[in-house]
Formats: sequence, C-alpha cells, structure tokens
Amino acid sequence: VQLQASGGGLVPAGGFLRLSCAVSGRPASPYVIGWFRQVPGKERESVAAISGTARLIEYADSVKGRFTISRDNANNMVYLQMNTLKPEDTAIYYCAARSNWYRKRYDYWGQGTLVTVSS
Repeated sequence: VQLQASGGGLVPAGGFLRLSCAVSGRPASPYVIGWFRQVPGKERESVAAISGTARLIEYADSVKGRFTISRDNANNMVYLQMNTLKPEDTAIYYCAARSNWYRKRYDYWGQGTLVTVSS
C-alpha cells in the first residue's frame, strides 16, 4: 500500500485547508487511515483516524471541533478538512494505514505535506 499526502500550504490563522491522502497499490476500503503531524524536534502526534467503513472516527483533543476526517473509498482517497487553523497547527502532516481499528500500529506511511499557519 502506498500513500501520498497533499494539499498543504501557507494559510493565515483562522483559515482553512483540506488535505488529501491518495491510497494506491491496494483498495483503501479495508484499511484504517490516520492523519499525523510532526514539528521538527518534537514527537509525532496523532490527529485523526477513520475506519474502513467510516463508522469509527477519532480525533485528538487539540483538533476536535475544527478538523474533520472523511474518506471516499470509490476513489481511494481520505481527506482532512482543517478549519479555524491556529499557528500551533503548523507541522508536516502525514497519512498512514493500518489493517485493524483495534491494532494501533500503522503499517504503511506516506510522505508528508507541510502546513504552515501564520499568526
């Protein structure tokens, strides 16, 4: 499974971006897809995750109410809509895949996309 994140950019505080994660190599539908972010020098943070059927979704407390994860299995895509962005949301964002909701280790990782929120 290959994953490619895209959609990052520079946005002012209060703005919005939509990140996309393209899944290839295998159908996306069986996989839990998660979004992570990392600031250089800091630990990677889990942002959101969505199960294969989209029935199970979870968010980090820091993004609840502002970010929305969704998926389009027909097109093997997963999205992260980010609203009301804050400077502290600045990071490299990655998408990853794992085979089971209850198995927390991710098996596949994509390249990141940089999100910069200016104050």
